[in-house]
Amino acid sequence: MLTVLGFAMIATFLVLIMMKKMSPIAALVLIPALFCVLVGQGAQLGDYVIEGVGNLAPTAAMLMFAIVYFGVMIDVGLFDPIVRGILRFCKADPMRVVVGTAVLAAIVSLDGDGSTTFMITVSAMYPLYKRLKMSLVVMTGVAATANGVMNTLPWGGPTARAATALKLDAGDIFVPMIPALGVGLLFVFALAYVLGRRERRRLGHLTLDEALEPRTETVLVAAGGGEERPRTTTGGAADGPEAEGFQGLDPHRPTLRPRLYWFNAALTVALLTAMIMELLPIPVLFLLGAALALTVNFPHMPDQKARIAAHADNVLNVAGMVFAAAVFTGVLTGTGMVKHMADWLVGAIPDAMGPHMALVTGLLSLPLTYFMSNDGFYFGVLPVLAEAGAAHGVAPLEIARASLVGQALHMSSPLVPAVYVLVGMAKVEFGDHTRFTVKWAALTSLVVLGAGILFGIV
Repeated sequence: MLTVLGFAMIATFLVLIMMKKMSPIAALVLIPALFCVLVGQGAQLGDYVIEGVGNLAPTAAMLMFAIVYFGVMIDVGLFDPIVRGILRFCKADPMRVVVGTAVLAAIVSLDGDGSTTFMITVSAMYPLYKRLKMSLVVMTGVAATANGVMNTLPWGGPTARAATALKLDAGDIFVPMIPALGVGLLFVFALAYVLGRRERRRLGHLTLDEALEPRTETVLVAAGGGEERPRTTTGGAADGPEAEGFQGLDPHRPTLRPRLYWFNAALTVALLTAMIMELLPIPVLFLLGAALALTVNFPHMPDQKARIAAHADNVLNVAGMVFAAAVFTGVLTGTGMVKHMADWLVGAIPDAMGPHMALVTGLLSLPLTYFMSNDGFYFGVLPVLAEAGAAHGVAPLEIARASLVGQALHMSSPLVPAVYVLVGMAKVEFGDHTRFTVKWAALTSLVVLGAGILFGIV
């Protein structure tokens, strides 16, 4: 019963948000509350929610202060050279823009944090997508899929979880997977090329100068006696709502701090280094970093308040979504639905598939890491799969490597807080992002799995 209700709850949530019948926040709160009552555990709803909020509170804090920190870094011009470099490469060609999005997301993903990747990628690419009237879901889809492949880095989370759960060395899991993950990343670049060519056919091909140069158009204005006469008007990149995104590239914006560029660069490198080395918890690092960045770059209190207010919209949207997701995960876990769903899936594996448990694990990693948190999958399901594989002579290392292939799809899961940073900053509906991205992300995961089998890694 709990298995059926668990799948029904997830399906209901996905259908409603993809059909835009409910907002993600409302769906994340109301649907699990309803199903909690249906399973006869309505009296425990409060306990489940508080436990879920407690588990996700550090993540919410990390995202809040990370948004403030990187928002300030964008304001003061730290990433302007990256933006200019990407723009020079893209040359306002939609195909190059999409490929540039994938490359940028993959490079920035080296820090191991999805939220950071999405903030930098969207900040750099959003203005160009808006100015060229390109599809924003292409940007979010490509960025999420590229980050999903790179999320398998040992400091990104999944590899460390798999190593911990199966008591293995993270390097032994990750290093042999590099060729397969490399094939997956090349597939993302090829996908970006195909999607970019599709955008080019839809929009045409401009040079960057043509995209940004003032445009002259003739309009008819009313003259005396009811006549109309032509008038020439001139507009440029700063005109019109479609150009609003280019304000972030304004080389004369008052928030720029060129004299502090190297301080901000050093602070960011130090912050990311401390995060990778786990010197302090990530929420604490971003809290300290945001406070220091605000104090040094904007020493006057009114300026600090203005910067915080400028990023308050993103902070509220993301933090609200995370705490709403806490209701969803709290109910899934507290009622036992996650455990019953996982047990049912594992029990449904035929005995004949025992010798192929690595392949089974890879295939199961797609839906399970999409519908479950990484913690739930790697600490709850993976040990069971590894035990079943060991009974048929399949090494735990193969099971661990296979468990990583679903990460390309996982990064677009409604249970991943970073995805709300992505869609929020890109001003894309989560349902639209899901509908566009899931098929390409799933295909990318299957390509990684196929490459792993071909290379004898899995």
